[in-house]
Amino acid sequence: MFKVAVCALLVLASTAINVQSSIWTSKDQKAFAQIHQSGWGKFILNYAELHLTTGGILSELNSEIEKLVDELEEELAGVHHEFQRRTDVHNREVARLEQEIQDKERELFNAHDFYDNVLIPQGERFAAQLEQLQENIAHNRQTLEQATVQRANDHETFESEVAEHNDAISAIDECLQLLSTITAPSLAEVKKVQKNLAKIQNSLKKHNQFQIFVKVLLEITVDSNFADQGALRDIVVAFNNLRVELVDSLNQITADEADQVADYNAQVIALNQEHAEFQRAVVVKNAEIEANTTKQEQTLDLIDELDEDLATLNGQLQAENDDYAFATDVYNATVAEYNKEINAANQALDLLNQPRFQDYVKSQLKGA
Repeated sequence: MFKVAVCALLVLASTAINVQSSIWTSKDQKAFAQIHQSGWGKFILNYAELHLTTGGILSELNSEIEKLVDELEEELAGVHHEFQRRTDVHNREVARLEQEIQDKERELFNAHDFYDNVLIPQGERFAAQLEQLQENIAHNRQTLEQATVQRANDHETFESEVAEHNDAISAIDECLQLLSTITAPSLAEVKKVQKNLAKIQNSLKKHNQFQIFVKVLLEITVDSNFADQGALRDIVVAFNNLRVELVDSLNQITADEADQVADYNAQVIALNQEHAEFQRAVVVKNAEIEANTTKQEQTLDLIDELDEDLATLNGQLQAENDDYAFATDVYNATVAEYNKEINAANQALDLLNQPRFQDYVKSQLKGA
């Protein structure tokens, strides 16, 4: 019956209550004005008038209107329930997004910290270590080159000294051979001995320790005519002594050369071993640098990915807040509208139960 009355009300819109009738007080007219601002309130008054003018019973009318109010209140409760459910969903979603944002910000901070305070200093340290290794290799090769040049120079000096010693020894042997055959020396033989002494002196001019022997021999041969056998023996002894000194000296420089060669060979082995170690260290360091570079690139990619994820999460949070704000506005407007309709319905119900409303209906019937 209630739904049929709604349709009938639309047809009877022209039969609206005349609020200007003298039967209504100014307070009633004000109430009518407030009620007519509500669709349901206006509907109830017009429906009440229709119901009563068609012979309806007031108690039935009250029951129908109370059902209407109950339905409105039930719908309002549904609105409250739905909004509470939406609020619960919103709170859970916001809590989830805020936690994910916090976690993502922590990940982003850690990634930046790892890149700035670990990878970058590590890369710089590796680069400095590689540079130091390269300097060590250059110094190692320079040392080897210098040692090789010095060895060649020392060996050249050794060979020169050996040749000088051998020349001097040969000259002495020649002099001794000549002196051993002298019995009545001629001037030519004396000159030959003196020539050999000059040759010996020239060969040993770089060796100061032998100059005293050569000087004595020169003085003896100049002053002696080799006729005195005693003087001749002294000369032979002097030559033999000089030869012994030269042989000892030759043996010493030969031994020194052998020691120097051994030292050089040991140094070459040590330098080459050190060079090999440096080379292996360079290979390792280059691998560390490559790994560091790769890790830097991966970390920068991760930072970009985290930035994008964080932007997405913030966007989702903003969208959720905006959507909830819109839902809240709709909820508040809906609740306000329902309260307005329910208050108007209650005011209309209170008004139609007043004797003046029934008198008004009766007067309308008589006038008809």
